[in-house]
Amino acid sequence: MSDLCYLSASDAIAAFTARTLSPVELMEATIQRAEAVQERLKPFTYTHYDEAMDAAKVAEARYASGAPLGPLDGLPVGIKDESMIAGKPTSSGSLILKDFVADTTSVVNERILAAGGIVHARTATPEFSCAGVTWSRLWGVTRNPWNPAFTPGGSSGGAAASLSAGTSSLCTGSDIGGSIRIPASTCGLVGYKPPYGRNPDDPPFNLDFYCHTGPLARTVRDAIRLQNVMTGPTPRDISTLKPKLVLPDRYEPIAGWKIAYSPDLCCFEVDPEVQRNTEAALDVFRSLGATVEEVDLGWPKEALDAGLAYLGHLFGGYLATMLDEHGEVMTSYCRDLCERSRSSTAADFVHSLEVAGQMYATLGPILERYNLMVCPTTAVPAVAADFDPTRGVVTINGKAVDPTLGWCMTTPFNTMSRCPVLSLPSGRAANGVPTGIQLVGRTYEDADVFQAGLAYETALGGWFADVGTRPAL
Repeated sequence: MSDLCYLSASDAIAAFTARTLSPVELMEATIQRAEAVQERLKPFTYTHYDEAMDAAKVAEARYASGAPLGPLDGLPVGIKDESMIAGKPTSSGSLILKDFVADTTSVVNERILAAGGIVHARTATPEFSCAGVTWSRLWGVTRNPWNPAFTPGGSSGGAAASLSAGTSSLCTGSDIGGSIRIPASTCGLVGYKPPYGRNPDDPPFNLDFYCHTGPLARTVRDAIRLQNVMTGPTPRDISTLKPKLVLPDRYEPIAGWKIAYSPDLCCFEVDPEVQRNTEAALDVFRSLGATVEEVDLGWPKEALDAGLAYLGHLFGGYLATMLDEHGEVMTSYCRDLCERSRSSTAADFVHSLEVAGQMYATLGPILERYNLMVCPTTAVPAVAADFDPTRGVVTINGKAVDPTLGWCMTTPFNTMSRCPVLSLPSGRAANGVPTGIQLVGRTYEDADVFQAGLAYETALGGWFADVGTRPAL
């Protein structure tokens, strides 16, 4: 069962096509695995196992007739419990929406279903996806399969926990401050934040340039597979880019590439274990013939603060419309974001844009001189599974950092939202929790980060290949 559950999406599709594996067999194994770990890890909110088994039987018949529906046909795909599927509940991790049933389907979910993806479950998220950890009053605490004492990250934490536990073949995520890349890092996965506008989103946050939908996967090729389904323009989202960009899954070597490296983005304290694993990852790129050079971004110390101010003004302001009526049932971290947003001003918002301009004034020229830039994804491996950013303290190198996202080096690249960013595993810490690196590409040059990511993954031999490289559940 374990080998089936960790089969890559691409290998599963190849096996379906060759008739050496049935979608029914994969779905049975996936559901059995999910039922075995759900109580301990809580990666899922709603489950649709009976419908998924029926859909797997239909997919099996399509393969038997040589007419698969699309590139995801028969795969168990976990959908984050914030986007919508008509007729299905969507809670966004909130007691406020515990009885909400969607009457429309989000564009990315329409595309996944049309490509044959089977939604067997919805993946857990913190309330309204507004935390870097995944717990809620509605669904409890989601835990990291590598070490359940720690968080799988947030806000796409259920997706990451599911993939690393072998309970989905692919998962969707969304990223407004790091919510795809943080869980990818803490769970040893591949997570992609595409450039703003590459993938559709639901209003009003399709108009927020910090906000991105994207894939989480166990391999780079699997991330490409899901990204190619999710992406492309739609008349339902004015921000989506034309034409549709289709990523290849085969690339030339990266010998001769120049890679920039920033150990701390000028504004983060970084844990020594993260630093060591990042350096080891850079050695892999050097072994592939790339030149790696440390650069000084010259970013102001307020870079993270400006990003948090932007999120507080827009995201917090949106959620604050529910505060007076529903504040008593909100989580502490959601209520805190709402309350703080009420003191935010238009001047604070404009200042965040001014800081964004300063940041790209140095990053842009650096990316003109280098093929891409590498930095850590999170500054510590992870925080506790039940960590409350309104009460807890995060200390790195003896210094207290912002408990919300001060331990995550992701938000600056929501500020730099037109840059594609791919998070990849860099190793594991002494506590067993994985660490990650971010590959930051030039604006709208998506293929560059995947070319480097695939070369890196191939050099390492991939992840989750055998029992020794999987969580001990």
